[in-house]
Amino acid sequence: MKVLVDYDLCEGNAVCMEEAPEVFKVDDSDNIHILIENPGEEHREKIERAVKFCPRAALKIE
Repeated sequence: MKVLVDYDLCEGNAVCMEEAPEVFKVDDSDNIHILIENPGEEHREKIERAVKFCPRAALKIE
C-alpha cells in the first residue's frame, strides 16, 4: 500500500495526524509530511479513516 497526498488540496487540518499519527505529521506551518510512505497492513484501518475524514479529500491509498 502507498499513501498519496494532493498537496494542492491539503490545508493542513491535521485530521490525518489525529487518525494515524505514526504515518502523518503536520508541522507548525501546516505542511503535511508522510512518515511512512509505504505502510504495512497493520496501519490500513487508521489510514482509511484518515482518507475518509480528510476535509479536503487530499489523501488516497494506492
